[in-house]
Amino acid sequence: MTAILLTNDDGIDAPGLQVLTQVLPTALVVAPSSQFSGCGHQMTTHQPIPITERTPHHYAVGGTPVDCVRLALAYWQPQTEWVIAGINQGANLGVDVYQSGTVAAVREAALHRIPAIALSQYQRRGQPLNWERTQRWSQKVLEMLLQRPEPGSFWNVNFPHLDDTAPEPELVFCPPCTRPLPMDYQATPAGFIYQGVYQQRTSDPDADVAVCFRGQIAISPLRVC
Repeated sequence: MTAILLTNDDGIDAPGLQVLTQVLPTALVVAPSSQFSGCGHQMTTHQPIPITERTPHHYAVGGTPVDCVRLALAYWQPQTEWVIAGINQGANLGVDVYQSGTVAAVREAALHRIPAIALSQYQRRGQPLNWERTQRWSQKVLEMLLQRPEPGSFWNVNFPHLDDTAPEPELVFCPPCTRPLPMDYQATPAGFIYQGVYQQRTSDPDADVAVCFRGQIAISPLRVC
């Protein structure tokens, strides 16, 4: 049986992680006890990291996604063969990978030469997600990518947000977009407030942002250096 580690940055009780545990029920789960979205590759080095054992295979960590991976590899599952992070509620496209805690978790795995996959579900503002569809897409993608281990590299996968009546999306291998996020701010007496609209970001025509926004599953290979 393949030794798989599951983690995320939305917290151990997030719906996306629950979807992954349905797809991979025998995997070890080590995830933050609370929300750590946007934390990047932050790790805890100068204070204790509290741990709650929910079951012998589920641990809630009072730290970042990178902390979760490092602790799992050091103590609970040193023989880990794959690290899978997600499913993030919200996309991690293009330059998002630098701020994403989800992607940081699999980047940490890649640094240890362990193949890894980050999974994210794009969500249109104000519209609910159909996690059953996401689970079906995840199973399909994982069945394919788990046959393609590349130590020192990782996969970044983004699912589109489709209407329930839409046809099944195509899987597209593509590079990450290199365009920046919008830089729109509103000046207020308290300071500047970010007003950028994620859906209005510029994009390269054949990179992951454009692929996901047009309704396809974007699969991008990335290296740690």
